Amino acid sequence: MQPDISINICDREKLGSEGCRGVPDFVAEILSSSNTAIDMERKFRLYLDAGVKEYWVVDPEHKTLNAYSFADGAIQTQTHSYSATDKARIGIFRDFAVDLEPVFAG
Repeated sequence: MQPDISINICDREKLGSEGCRGVPDFVAEILSSSNTAIDMERKFRLYLDAGVKEYWVVDPEHKTLNAYSFADGAIQTQTHSYSATDKARIGIFRDFAVDLEPVFAG
């Protein structure tokens, strides 16, 4: 599985001579017309089961972002939905947010 965006190196223990090892801490998928509900459910389950800490699903057509926080193989209550005028907080980084207006512009 190759996500559209991932952040792998939040933990120095994951760094090796070959690069980054293990599961990314953050994964973002950008929806396209070729994505199916079955495909997205499969990816959601895969990232949850693998130990990804945070998973974003970006929908350019509807200009929305759904952010899921995972811990211990379960969805946490911090799941958030954002629109194009919001700033989305990345849960794995304290005090960091993404302004979504330029993301969805154009």
